[in-house]
Amino acid sequence: MNPTELAELHALAFSATRAWSAAEFANLLEHKGTFVVGDTRCLVLVRTVADEAEILTLATHPKHRRQGLARRELQAAEQTATAFGATSMFLEVAEDNKPAISLYQGAQYQQVGRRPGYYLPKDGAPIAALVLRKELAAT
Repeated sequence: MNPTELAELHALAFSATRAWSAAEFANLLEHKGTFVVGDTRCLVLVRTVADEAEILTLATHPKHRRQGLARRELQAAEQTATAFGATSMFLEVAEDNKPAISLYQGAQYQQVGRRPGYYLPKDGAPIAALVLRKELAAT
């Protein structure tokens, strides 16, 4: 996927917050250890540094939700991160995003922190982020 396609999917998936631009995606992908898995239905953008990976965003097109795509791409991201040398992966998720929290808990991520006011929706009060982490299995 190119940065424009990434930005378009991100805007559809996160319509209640500020979407990332194509330029922002391009900038992120220039960094060594940053990669994307998925397609125009669902993507996971990950940054690896040393032995740690961070999910920067996981976005699923609204028309393709609840089909197992996010679970599949999350597994692919974990495998790719392991190939990059990561032994753990972490992410932030809005504490009111119950479907995403369920996805991550089902994939064995555990809460290790909370960041008050981390997300700023277009309309509404700031939302805390839950920090989730998972140890990755060596391949």
